[in-house]
This record gives sequence, C-alpha cells and structure tokens, in this order.
Amino acid sequence: MGLWTHSAWTILFHDMQIPLFPLNTVLFPGGPLPLRVFEPRYLDMISRCMKSDSPFGVLLIREGNEVGPATTYNIGTLAKVVDWYQGSDGILGITAMGTQRFRLLTAERQDDGLNVGDVELLPDAPLSEVPDQYQSLPPILESVMNDLGRLYENLEFRLNDAAWIAYRFAEILPIDLEQKQAFLESNDVSAFLGRIDEVLHK
Repeated sequence: MGLWTHSAWTILFHDMQIPLFPLNTVLFPGGPLPLRVFEPRYLDMISRCMKSDSPFGVLLIREGNEVGPATTYNIGTLAKVVDWYQGSDGILGITAMGTQRFRLLTAERQDDGLNVGDVELLPDAPLSEVPDQYQSLPPILESVMNDLGRLYENLEFRLNDAAWIAYRFAEILPIDLEQKQAFLESNDVSAFLGRIDEVLHK
C-alpha cells in the first residue's frame, strides 16, 4: 500500500479533539495540501503531529484571515503530514494528505493562539461507480492529473470511484471557495458530478 493511499489513514473512531488549521482553501479527502508554515503556533502543532503521527483539522475560513483571528465553516477535513522540507528561507514546507471529513462541535483558543476543537468524524462517501452519463469525466481527469506535476505524481488513482473523481475535480477546478465548501459538505455524489460536468462544459 503506497504512501498516498487514502484508506490507510481512515480514522476508525468517531469523536476526537484535534488542533485546527483555518485556511483560505478547502481540503478534500484523498487530496494533497502543500503548506508553508512559519507561525510558531503552527510550527509547534506540525511538530507534535509528526511525532505522534496524528492529524490536524483543516477548515475553510468564513471571516478573518490565516494569520489572525478567524471564524470558519463547521465541516472540514483531517490532514496527515506525509512529507516535509526546510526551505532556504528557513520556512517549513509540508505536504499533507486529506483523510476524513469532520464536523466541528466546539472550539477554543489556547494561550499560544492555537485553536483546538472537539470534532465528530463523518462517514466516507459511499463507494460507487461513475454514472453512465458522466463516463467522460474519468479520462479527462486522468489526462489533467498527469500534467499536474510532483504534487499528484504519487497519488493513488481511483478512477472508478465516483466520489474520488468528484473530489479531485473540485480541488483543481477554478471555482469559488464557497462552491468547493458546498461540494465538501455534500453527500449527493451524483449531483456533485453533475455540477462538475456543467462547470467543465462552460
């Protein structure tokens, strides 16, 4: 089983407390997230997560910004650090992998500025084949992903999994963050693919 295999990171328990990383991005299960980390609170968080092989939670910012106070959406995705490097500028670069969706129940801000939250893990999208009317999507996605470079080169392709196809399109297409968040929250994979199909044909 390869480094990037999504199923290897599936969490088997349902409620947990995790550190939170509010970002101006939406992370989807099975997708990579490159980050440059420089704030002390997040450097400490990443260090602890790497030592304990534990996840942190990525949530889209609703109001505020990444370096100050922010309010977020309540549905996010767990992330596991799978690679890191120290840049020449001293900033830590990491690649994290999205694993499982969660719902934020409560959150608090620690003295060091780090947000932590109690979360409820959400079930994975059911495994299903791509509906006949969207059979053009997997080969399009495969072609695009083969040109995306290093970030995607080790990703396990699951071109017969409708939810995986939908998530990959949602993260790479130039659609607004609110729409990406709506896709993350959706459990209707067929409708999700229909919207992706509309976007592609525009």
